[in-house]
Amino acid sequence: MAHGTQMRRHLCGIQTAWTDAGEAEGAVAAVAEIIDRAALGHLIVFFSPAYDAQTLTAALTARFPGVALTGCSTSGGISPAGSIDRGLVVIAFPRQGFRIVSGLLTDIARLDVEGAASTVRGLRRLLDQGRPDAGSSHRFALSLIDALSNAEETVVSAVAWALDGIPLIGGSAADDLAFRSTVLIHEGALWRDAAVILLVETDFPIRIFKSDNFEPTSRKFVVTAACEEARRVTELNAEPAAREYAMAVGLDPENLTPMSFAAYPLAVKIGGEYYCRSISRVEPDGAMTFFCAIGEGVVMTLAQPRDIVEATRTELENLDAALGGLDLVIGFDCVFRRLDAESRQVRHRIADLYKRYGVVGFETYGEQYRSMHLNQTFTGIAIGRAEVPEDRGVKTTR
Repeated sequence: MAHGTQMRRHLCGIQTAWTDAGEAEGAVAAVAEIIDRAALGHLIVFFSPAYDAQTLTAALTARFPGVALTGCSTSGGISPAGSIDRGLVVIAFPRQGFRIVSGLLTDIARLDVEGAASTVRGLRRLLDQGRPDAGSSHRFALSLIDALSNAEETVVSAVAWALDGIPLIGGSAADDLAFRSTVLIHEGALWRDAAVILLVETDFPIRIFKSDNFEPTSRKFVVTAACEEARRVTELNAEPAAREYAMAVGLDPENLTPMSFAAYPLAVKIGGEYYCRSISRVEPDGAMTFFCAIGEGVVMTLAQPRDIVEATRTELENLDAALGGLDLVIGFDCVFRRLDAESRQVRHRIADLYKRYGVVGFETYGEQYRSMHLNQTFTGIAIGRAEVPEDRGVKTTR
């Protein structure tokens, strides 16, 4: 756990700040005091659902006037000093070295796919304006999506189509496993049933990634009854869903918990690869609701976790080598990975890795990677080190 309020200035000029202050105004005041506000271009914030979101947004707007602001609620923050169960994480982008444009997709539960694609194309044109060499720099797109709209697959498909090759990464807003209210911030206002899309162009080397720590077993389940719109499965193998799942993993169906789902994930095979489809909860009638779209006829495979510490270490080491040294990683980490790490008593070892490699981000209800919506995965954008002109005066604290 991270305690107090801290800030790190990265070589690329990004400042990351974090606090576990107990209330919204105090949290904003704490980070505003230590962030250098000169030449800020964009703030991305990840915040605890324990904060009053309206108060938080008003305080951020007042403390950082004229600075573009986006963000979302979480199931926990990730900072270079460790995990933050209740608090605020801020990523402050400088104007120099980063060009960022953002847009909002609304009513995503009934998404107008062509309208969403048009919005993204408009962001691409805006990023290209006045830049004859547009496209020669490093670009990525970042998505923050309201998880409770059950619309990530549709949003990601429409956005990826319109990005025309610009890689997409992101996370689904969360609310600490309450499943009551996830919220986004865009341009000083709060939004639900929405998605925020940012396009980022930078002078620094970047690489997107995804990492998981499960492998398939031979146990299969066929979805024999489901409501796809609600991501709700009532039958597996023609038996009540929760009972069939519990029997397969040797648990009492009456005592299934998020920790159970993290320890015994289900996966589907797409294009030769397995992707997790995490269970969010068991309903009173024995049905199971998922974090990802699921429909009748889908074959799911029971997966078993591999060593989460080694899988994470390998991914970060590979990124570090590929980029010639990591400066910062903006990460989207499924909340079930945290639960799995806690159950295996290795959460502190994951935190040590995140500290070593400068990971900052949040714990999600789902992760986006290119054109896919995923579960129980760690995705993100890694920013590498580059030569920094002396007159920029950038310092790093580690």
